[in-house]
Amino acid sequence: MSAPTRELTFDVEGLDCADCAVKIEKAVRQLPGAVEVAVAYGSGKLFVKLDAGAEPEAVARAVEPLGYKVRPEREPAGEARWWQNLKVKMLGVSAGFLVLALASQLLWPAAAHWVWSAGALVSATPLARKAWAVLKSGGLDINALVSIAVVGAILIDAAPEALVVVFLFLIGEVLEGLAASRARGTLRELAKLAPTKARRLEADGRVREVPVELLAVGERVQVPAGERIPADAVAVEGAGAVDESMLTGESAPVPKRAGDPIYAGTVLLEGQLVARVTAPAADSALAQIQKLVERSGAMKSPTTRVIDRFARYYTPLVVVAAALAATVPPLLFGQPFEVWIYRGLALLLIGCPCALVLSAPAAVTSALARSGRIGVLVKGGDVLETAGRLRALAFDKTGTLTEGRPRLVQVWGMDEREILPLVAALERSSAHPLAEAVLARAGKLGIPVPEARDLDALPGAWVKGRVAGREVWVGSPAAAGGLPHEVRENGETASVVKLDGEVAAVLFFEDAPRPEAAEALARVRALGIETVILSGDREPAVRRLAGRLGGVRYRAGLRPEDKLAALAELPHPAGMVGDGVNDAPTLATADLGVAMGSGTQVALEAAGVALVEPNLNRLAHFLELARTALANIYTNVAVALGLKAVFLVTTLLGYTGLWIAVMADTGATLLVTANALRLLAWRPR
Repeated sequence: MSAPTRELTFDVEGLDCADCAVKIEKAVRQLPGAVEVAVAYGSGKLFVKLDAGAEPEAVARAVEPLGYKVRPEREPAGEARWWQNLKVKMLGVSAGFLVLALASQLLWPAAAHWVWSAGALVSATPLARKAWAVLKSGGLDINALVSIAVVGAILIDAAPEALVVVFLFLIGEVLEGLAASRARGTLRELAKLAPTKARRLEADGRVREVPVELLAVGERVQVPAGERIPADAVAVEGAGAVDESMLTGESAPVPKRAGDPIYAGTVLLEGQLVARVTAPAADSALAQIQKLVERSGAMKSPTTRVIDRFARYYTPLVVVAAALAATVPPLLFGQPFEVWIYRGLALLLIGCPCALVLSAPAAVTSALARSGRIGVLVKGGDVLETAGRLRALAFDKTGTLTEGRPRLVQVWGMDEREILPLVAALERSSAHPLAEAVLARAGKLGIPVPEARDLDALPGAWVKGRVAGREVWVGSPAAAGGLPHEVRENGETASVVKLDGEVAAVLFFEDAPRPEAAEALARVRALGIETVILSGDREPAVRRLAGRLGGVRYRAGLRPEDKLAALAELPHPAGMVGDGVNDAPTLATADLGVAMGSGTQVALEAAGVALVEPNLNRLAHFLELARTALANIYTNVAVALGLKAVFLVTTLLGYTGLWIAVMADTGATLLVTANALRLLAWRPR
């Protein structure tokens, strides 16, 4: 039996680069009792699973020597101004020394060297402290590279460049922090959307304002016009128009009436609703989006994991290469030591892996934040990359490609207004979907429904009784001995009606395709993804639907194990779209499982992706976004490696020096970050 563990979440102040996240993970993993450790660069969160006997305070003791503040997630951080940021303070000190050194160069040249040197050493001291803390844990980072470069530059009488290097490096650090803060702005926006109060309807009819955390499933809430809906719920009274753009990205108001689902954080623009709560505040669609975006950086994509492993060996190799560049030409070929030591120091700075390490996580975090804003919940970066590489996508039929609610579409035999009252009388007490379709049609036509007597039924086969003095029987074609010979099978579901023992009518029902299904499948196919319907329904019904959706390939009459076999035959990576309940085995087995529905944690347990609302266009948009994100990652990697390759050559040839090397590294980091942030504003084609 495994030992009990605790899962803790910490906010990390100063976590503004992906390389920082790797260092923190390594330090915390070395703690006794640390079972699992993950750091989300995108949200600034540290997730730790500790043995029951481990001290949570040990996490802060392990991380803070690296230069980061750590506090439990729910502990208030206090108001911090931009000028209170440690990196901004360091930049201010460095700028002050730079001004002082330039002044001494003009007014007291003899002392200028010492001012340049003192400025470089003082400015680099916080970096050296961080480097030492990382070195003690067995690592090597950019702070060590900059510290070595500064000391080396002073020793070869290049103190002015040493101070300029630190100054430019700190500018890059501050700008990188601002970029990270911009990416986290999405999380802050989501937090602002979360309602804090609800108007709860008490048993005596009074309205009481309570915190949303106190709402229980099944309780009723009142929502007036202009207010945010306090919880995921279903409308039970009233009508109105709701702005759901924060979940779906669509600006057009959505009409809502009794029976329609509504979501926490959306705004009731007009009307008034009374709704029944369907999920606690912690499990709302909005809360799930926020949790998933927060954890997105911790659930690393395959590309991120490869880059992290590469960076672990890359930085030490850079140090070795710089040392060889500084010593081999002078020792073996008689070249000047000062020249090659200088070039070796520049190689240290060019070799910084920051931009490379940041290339994938920045894009993944931005893409997952954007997918949440278009109504798609995604478990993590690995799911996003799989979606970007998808080659085939299978769809369940009922409730996925169709509305999941049969409608009465045709009556053969007697006039509709004559036969419906008799059938509706039998079906009044039934919860069967076809019975509900009959009653809905009768209600729409305004047909009064008489009383039925002597009711009898065989579940799943037939129901009979006496209505208005006649014996009425309604059942399946199989129970009726087949359809009349003049009635043709066309893929619709049929019910036979007998009056006094004779076939009088046949009712035809259709589970209509979702209005957006044909367009969504066309968008998916336009991405080069093969589409197929895998259904347990009858072949005629599936064939009819496939034709209406543009001639999609299909397989019908499949049992759950048949669906698994059919999925295995598709080109991989292959995905499956279903309702998250009866399709759970297939969703869990597929390379990419997509659950239709409300987007709650229950749906995400079986699938990697859940749609907040059952709209297939959201899925098509997400697949487009995933392709764009994958291209963004590849571009970032190419930029990071390409710039390093160019400046590696120019440095060895003597065309670029220390300060250019720092600008090249900072520039690559900022280019990668800016490219990733473009995904926050992504729009479907």
